[in-house]
Amino acid sequence: MSKWVIKGLRTGIKTTQYPRKMETASGVSPGLPTAAKGTEKEVQELVFNCPTGAIERSGNQLTVDYNYCIHCFRCKRGSQSPMGWDYGYEWAANTKDSGANRGLGSAFNRSINIRFVDGGACGACISEIEQLNKPYYNMHRLGFFATPTPREADVLLVAGPVTDHMRLPLKKAYDAMPTPKLVMAVGACALSGGIFGPSFMSDAGVSELIPVDVAVPGCPPPPLAIIHGLLLAVKRKSSALLTSSEVRG
Repeated sequence: MSKWVIKGLRTGIKTTQYPRKMETASGVSPGLPTAAKGTEKEVQELVFNCPTGAIERSGNQLTVDYNYCIHCFRCKRGSQSPMGWDYGYEWAANTKDSGANRGLGSAFNRSINIRFVDGGACGACISEIEQLNKPYYNMHRLGFFATPTPREADVLLVAGPVTDHMRLPLKKAYDAMPTPKLVMAVGACALSGGIFGPSFMSDAGVSELIPVDVAVPGCPPPPLAIIHGLLLAVKRKSSALLTSSEVRG
């Protein structure tokens, strides 16, 4: 036992210091494409190659709708691509539905319970969400805790497009939550349906069924982007500035 204690002291604290300090370690974010301007040929090629229609054009100006971006990197491949790239991770934003008065209040700033619901996600977002409880990200240090019951939840965190079989369970979980309550949609599928919806068996995102307050784009978003969303939910961080297109509510 003493050997483990000594090893731990020698190793030191490895947990990220975000949000007290911005994380600078490599690999914590795949980045997002940003607005750009290119030649007619470049613009046509990028719009054509985007599989979800996330890249939109206005003349020779390109914008990105982050509700649909799935991180396929087709817009980044090739040295001649005019797309800009931002390797930040503060992607979360308040939605149109959140309103100025919605929020948990100062009493929740350092202590919130989170109920996660898998709305038919492929597993990528779930894998990133799982990292929040692990040593490097350790959301407990920020006062964020997972709860197994919606009756004790302050924030409902949802990933996936909301499949047919998950519509009723998700609605029940939302209705069971005490007020005040917030909903956070994580990932492109939860925002727009992604590559799975809308279809006969899945919706076009969480907002089709329940109101969404905080949106975290990405496919999947990195753990720090999800933490930014939680900090935004309790008003300890501001909404993302990285928005080429309005995030859907």
